[in-house]
Amino acid sequence: MKTKPDNTEPEPWLRGVPRNVDPFTGHLLRASEHIREDAEKALNGLTLSQVWATPHGMTSAGFHAKHLAGSTERLCTYLAGASLTDEQIRAVALEGAGNQSAAELLGEIRLALLRYENLVRELRAESFGSLREVGRRRLPVTAVSLAIHIAEHGQRHTGQLVSAARLARATTL
Repeated sequence: MKTKPDNTEPEPWLRGVPRNVDPFTGHLLRASEHIREDAEKALNGLTLSQVWATPHGMTSAGFHAKHLAGSTERLCTYLAGASLTDEQIRAVALEGAGNQSAAELLGEIRLALLRYENLVRELRAESFGSLREVGRRRLPVTAVSLAIHIAEHGQRHTGQLVSAARLARATTL
């Protein structure tokens, strides 16, 4: 999949289903592509101080980027049928601050979305209803619901990332 669209290309959801992919999972792949492209547009060119700026008390673009990558990775662990590691659990508390550059955060986002895309490609219609367990309470959720939630959650934080980055550009040097 392309990571940088040209200005004439429509948004990912309007590009059709990728070849040789089930239409449903194909749209999940397009959602991931959309998240990646929007995150790239938002973070590209931000200075380190802009990445971690919190103008007007807003959470930083860095937080949203770090959380986008981290939460996607954690939710993918559940989608793969595994439980979170102690390291993954400890990482949640570290998402609010950091010193990663925009490029480093984009790398983390790309890796997390690549894992998601690989898991989505493995999904088959007959396994959509298979159960996974999520969280400390090990709540049951279907594989397809989890795959959809990863895309929804990613879009939510990408939107916040875009807003935080715009505000940081407008209010910091």
